[in-house]
Amino acid sequence: MKKLLFTLLLIPVLVMAQGATEYAVIENGMITVNPTKIKEFEKGVAAHNKMFHAAGTYGARVYWISNGPNVGKYMWVMGPLTWSAMDARPAKAGHDEDWNANVLPYTMAEGNQTYWRFHAALSNFPKDFNLKYLKVMMLDVVPFKIEQFLEQLDKIATVMKSKYPTESYGMYTNEMPSAKEGGDFAYVDFFDKMGFLGREDTFPKDFEAVHGEHSWEEFISVMNETTKGTRTELWIFREDLSGLSSKVIAMERQ
Repeated sequence: MKKLLFTLLLIPVLVMAQGATEYAVIENGMITVNPTKIKEFEKGVAAHNKMFHAAGTYGARVYWISNGPNVGKYMWVMGPLTWSAMDARPAKAGHDEDWNANVLPYTMAEGNQTYWRFHAALSNFPKDFNLKYLKVMMLDVVPFKIEQFLEQLDKIATVMKSKYPTESYGMYTNEMPSAKEGGDFAYVDFFDKMGFLGREDTFPKDFEAVHGEHSWEEFISVMNETTKGTRTELWIFREDLSGLSSKVIAMERQ
């Protein structure tokens, strides 16, 4: 949603069963690889994903983080799936043994695991697209201000769906937030050409066109009261390391 606002994280819910009563969750595992063992890691994680995470509920994709303090790290992303589905993961015997033997030995003890709740009503996936690039921004929410913060998201979604109806983006909240680590909310732009990042930012003007004069100032005031920091990352899809392809079919969304 342009540079001034939030732009982040994770895979959209496009394969949830119709009529499901549970919400969807995305599992993100950030992996720091031993710099002397990158070749071995990539070989191991590619084989692992092709064997255990190549389709269905437990399908996984891998991204390379290209900027910021996490540059050079890998993001392993599984989902969407429900919490109930976690009880049956993984589906095949030998999963843990393969990970421990062929992936874990080449990593460093600097990882992080996050579970993100997908908010379908606030997100938009109007067309088929390729997950080549993700612009990921995470916001830290002031303690006990989460409800006030979440109330503002409807305003963002209204502008996006009115002014940018063909763009693909998702909004997510951290299921297990930490006051120390931050990253309570995530907004993700999904795009396939880097030129997307160079476009003029007209969101403030569009916001006032939808919500009225001075509405942008009021919105920013509330955001300043309810948030205390952001982090933006560009993730590049690594199809060679992933179980799933980059292609996402919008018609599968329920």
